[in-house]
Amino acid sequence: MNLVFSLAALVSFGATRTCSVEAFHVTPPQIPPTRTCVSLSLKAGGELACRPLGIGSAAPATIITNDDLEDIVETSDEWIRTRTGIGERRVLLHGEKLNALSIDASKKALDMAGVAAEDIGIVICASSSPDDMFGDSTVIAAELGCEDAVAFDLVAACSGFLFALVTAGQYMQNGAVKHALVVGADALSRWVDWDDRNVCILFGDAAGAMVLSADGSDSPGVLGYSMHSNGKGYCDLNAPYVGSPRHVATPGEGLELSSGSYGGLGMNGKKVYTFATREVPVVIEEALEAAELNVDDVDWLLLHQANIRIMETVAKRLGIPMEKVIANLDKYGNTSAASIPVALDEAVRSGKVKKGDVIACAGFGAGLSWGCAVLRWG
Repeated sequence: MNLVFSLAALVSFGATRTCSVEAFHVTPPQIPPTRTCVSLSLKAGGELACRPLGIGSAAPATIITNDDLEDIVETSDEWIRTRTGIGERRVLLHGEKLNALSIDASKKALDMAGVAAEDIGIVICASSSPDDMFGDSTVIAAELGCEDAVAFDLVAACSGFLFALVTAGQYMQNGAVKHALVVGADALSRWVDWDDRNVCILFGDAAGAMVLSADGSDSPGVLGYSMHSNGKGYCDLNAPYVGSPRHVATPGEGLELSSGSYGGLGMNGKKVYTFATREVPVVIEEALEAAELNVDDVDWLLLHQANIRIMETVAKRLGIPMEKVIANLDKYGNTSAASIPVALDEAVRSGKVKKGDVIACAGFGAGLSWGCAVLRWG
């Protein structure tokens, strides 16, 4: 494959592992026509009895700019901005905790919503890179004082926040809980090779959180959703287990077990670019159909912040002008499960997104997984 720093290489979970480091041409792959049929493991539905009332975000203090990266790998600010839309990214330093960002973001969301922590019935943390292998949700709940909440983690990479939002909505739809806290947090800077210029330019760390409430309002806030996965695409986007041998001296010759670790982020860039630009417009249309809405009813399009070229292509295919696309990846890079709530938080607090606005949110990433939730803010 003769692609380096190509549009295809600069999406979701990293860059293609097999590209040539001498190539600097940008040749976008041919994008197949948008699918018109429903296939694979689709789960879709209409209104859920809950409303998004609070949003918050947090990011590390340490910033790595594109200019900084010029001292680390062979690249340039102009090159990165042109092909990705990224200008800088926030990263956690050694010893800093991702769950601290999640707790900070959650406090801001609870404050905006006017909901007390003790009234939260469920906490779902979407993360592929928690501080603890067993997940961060219980720590987040305990630190916030969500004493009566059930807390668990959900792993769906860059689709994680949307999948967690819909999952929380289902608990609220069936009356199990009245208030939910949904967190999206990732620290993928811990899993990139900082000597690999194809990957290190892409990722940043952050956390975002949303409070959902089933307050008996006649105006639901989750209007429709659609979710997909396709494990046949796993090989195109992953961070596989690559444990090292560990001899254990059991009786006889002993056993060769494994000491755990994961490999770096890798993907088939061309296939993932094609996947994202083909499937994301479809899943948005599916969610809008479930909500009994059309594209003209959408006030804002909010996509996973992976690459500005993907965002432009998806918006064009849907007929949505870029003026209605929420984007902040220039300041944060790809923050995986955090990207949607972080971008929404900035848009709400700046006054761009107002109460009653309809937002089509779509995520896509490893799995492969992709989904959309149509929200009415407030």
